Amino acid sequence: MKLEGLVDLYRSMTSQDIDRYRFSYKSGKALFDVFFFVDGSPFVLLFGVKSENFSFEIVVERGFEVDPKFDRNTYKELCRVLGLEYDPDRPFSPRNFFKEFNANIPNHALAAQKAAPHEVADYRSVAEEADKIYFLGWRDNTKRGEKVGILNLEKTRRLLGEKAFERCKQKNISSCWTDNKKAAKGFVLP
Repeated sequence: MKLEGLVDLYRSMTSQDIDRYRFSYKSGKALFDVFFFVDGSPFVLLFGVKSENFSFEIVVERGFEVDPKFDRNTYKELCRVLGLEYDPDRPFSPRNFFKEFNANIPNHALAAQKAAPHEVADYRSVAEEADKIYFLGWRDNTKRGEKVGILNLEKTRRLLGEKAFERCKQKNISSCWTDNKKAAKGFVLP
């Protein structure tokens, strides 16, 4: 299924050099934070409902194609957060969910809605220092005679994206994090 609505959003994002974008989407009883990540291949849509501690990711293939199917657990949980009751005559249709979503995708990206790492962390868990979700800066491990850790690289990938992950891996750089929101720094590639 093609999500035509992503085409204009993608163009707007790329014209503003935005790799990760966040917008809201309401469906049924659920208010979703939707993240559109275009910094890797394939692209990814991350849907999260903070009040329900529920999220799922959808791969967006070339041509903005998605597979409008869910595994059994995601399907059941999505029905629950949407406030749907089982009706054997009219079962919930993931295809219709994506059709409605497609009609509500914003056409233009706003720079103020770039996805911040701590916003992504609300829906993507990390193994390394899970409470530290605010970006603090970079550490050059070569200068310290150390090597960037696998868990740090994975956290970098999940919260900052593919470009940051690749750069850190190539240059032996670690991302540094804090649990203090006031100490957070703006993210730029090392």
